[in-house]
Amino acid sequence: MSSKSSTHFFHNVYVQSTGTCAGPMEHTGPLGSYFDVYFDDLYCHQKTFEKGEREMQKVAINSCLQKAKKKPDDIDLILGGDLTNQITATSYTAAKYPVPYIGIYGACSSSCLSMGVSSMLIESNYFSSVLAFVSSHNATAERQYRYPLEYGIQKPETTTYTATGAGAILLSNQPSDIRIEAVTFGKVIDFKQTNVNDMGRAMAPAAYDTLKQHFTDTNRDFNSYDLIVTGDLSDYGKKILTKMFEEDNMEVNHYNDCGTLLYDIEKQDVFLGGSGCACSALVTYGYIMDQLRQKKWKKVLIVATGALMSPITIMQKESVPSIAHAISLEVCD
Repeated sequence: MSSKSSTHFFHNVYVQSTGTCAGPMEHTGPLGSYFDVYFDDLYCHQKTFEKGEREMQKVAINSCLQKAKKKPDDIDLILGGDLTNQITATSYTAAKYPVPYIGIYGACSSSCLSMGVSSMLIESNYFSSVLAFVSSHNATAERQYRYPLEYGIQKPETTTYTATGAGAILLSNQPSDIRIEAVTFGKVIDFKQTNVNDMGRAMAPAAYDTLKQHFTDTNRDFNSYDLIVTGDLSDYGKKILTKMFEEDNMEVNHYNDCGTLLYDIEKQDVFLGGSGCACSALVTYGYIMDQLRQKKWKKVLIVATGALMSPITIMQKESVPSIAHAISLEVCD
């Protein structure tokens, strides 16, 4: 582990509101009642899947703004990302809002990456309010990274299901009931995993590295939080991560994965659970924020994970480097 701290603490970054928009599979899952809006088809009433993903982003952003009673002109910056080539969904959506824009890419870790970067910009007084948003779409991601859904390609049992949805969060320096306490930015970890249908195995080492760094920097452990969730390791990756910590003789408590929370993996056809930017965003901005507002939990650590491959590297049989970023959320007294 690095002796240099990768964790940055904040004293002036608060959650003003969140907005969520879910796809059909996500709406019918265990957490469906926590999402603001849902679409009952993957096209989201648009002509293409790509336009459908942008529509979900817009719906999530507008829901977030409405809850905060804000207009786009009230926001200093919007910052977001998605899984499509050149983050085109995010950039096309940003064109609808007359606000300065920064696009980011962290694959499925983009939810925590966007919150972390936004928090640093606010804490350093460059901006007073930043709206961060992310999305993913099962059909657009499958077409880009694997095969179009229309091909009906058979998948192995280690496969994860890319979540269809979008999430937005409005952060500012105005005190509220929930604050961003800290961020731990992760390092790129490459364990030479090459199977794009086994993302849990590829990303678990990155989640392990970031969590270990966070615990070292903060002198904390699993028992320091009411809940620690990884972004989308799925049932398989979740077991791998747990075993890695158990081999360190560390007690793993209060731990779960957004990919297994978002769906009922016994009843829904999602293989080993969810993945994608929207997986952690929907669970965090919908379900976890609700529990924090009700003060059922006081301190939660979100560790969003991302596989940093591209369609080209997949075809060239390159390995899948991964990364994880952690965000600590805390209820204000």
